[in-house]
Amino acid sequence: MVAALGEIDGLREALPGEFTRRAFDNGRIDLTEAEGLADLLEAETDSQRRAALALFEGGLRKQVDVWRQRLLAMSAQAERAIDYAEEGEDEGDRALSSDCGALAAELREWLARPRIEPLKDGIRVVIAAPPNAGKSSLLNAIAGQERAIVTEVAGTTRDHLEVPLSLAGVPIVLTDTAGLRATDDKVESIGVARAGALVEAADILVWLGESASAPPHPRAIRVQPKADLGEPPDLEAEIAVSSLTGEGISELLARIEVLARSLLPPEDAVALNRRQAALIAEAAAALEDGAGARDPAIVADALRRASSAFDRITGRAGVEDMLDALFSRFCLGK
Repeated sequence: MVAALGEIDGLREALPGEFTRRAFDNGRIDLTEAEGLADLLEAETDSQRRAALALFEGGLRKQVDVWRQRLLAMSAQAERAIDYAEEGEDEGDRALSSDCGALAAELREWLARPRIEPLKDGIRVVIAAPPNAGKSSLLNAIAGQERAIVTEVAGTTRDHLEVPLSLAGVPIVLTDTAGLRATDDKVESIGVARAGALVEAADILVWLGESASAPPHPRAIRVQPKADLGEPPDLEAEIAVSSLTGEGISELLARIEVLARSLLPPEDAVALNRRQAALIAEAAAALEDGAGARDPAIVADALRRASSAFDRITGRAGVEDMLDALFSRFCLGK
């Protein structure tokens, strides 16, 4: 069928994202809505779908429109001050500086919100401990299958193993690491170094060693493993688990879910991606420059720079270099 259609003059197969790009080029959608549609097509969990829908339905576009209207009013005020500067205009200048500072502060509040990347890529949950603490067994128990090799030989795990999972709709990447210890084995030492780096970069740390020796981490869960062996309790551990009997596994997963959700944007809220956040930060910096200036010409220039950043967020200007990369994420046509 496709081959037969291809023989018709002027008929060809649609390129990836071609229909969405036409909608963008014709002003039917803006760049943020196109990004939301791309995220929606790639979504695998309910949380990802809701965040993508918030963007696709114009949540960020509408907010940028509100900011742009405020910028236009301030720009008009700045241009008026340039054209009709008179003695005694200090009060108007102070009001303009105050308005610039207020909008910059609002943008900084948006930048402080949870980003979309942890929701798209998964919350990084790292299991760490000295060798033979039961890290690989715990990963297998949570994953529900034998993903990691488990033996009684210390140092069996020499590199990290990642398992993507959905935890009550929250995407996580569960990572098993090499046992943390001093070693003369060259290969194992590489794995230990990587494990240390993963611990530092973890969103959530599940520590299976002695609680007193846990690395400092803002979201560490101190776990006593092998609870079925009847060993003396670790009084500082938050949870005791057994990968063999399943004891404590549900409690541990519930704890991970609570911490993971604290790192994600609220349900149905607009969450910024890296590109959008970088441009909002650029606009905020320009506005802060305007808030600190007294010359209306400098303020007007700062407002133009902020407006340019907003235009690039929505795709009105300066985004040609990234459009091909965006629309290549789409299925054929779409």
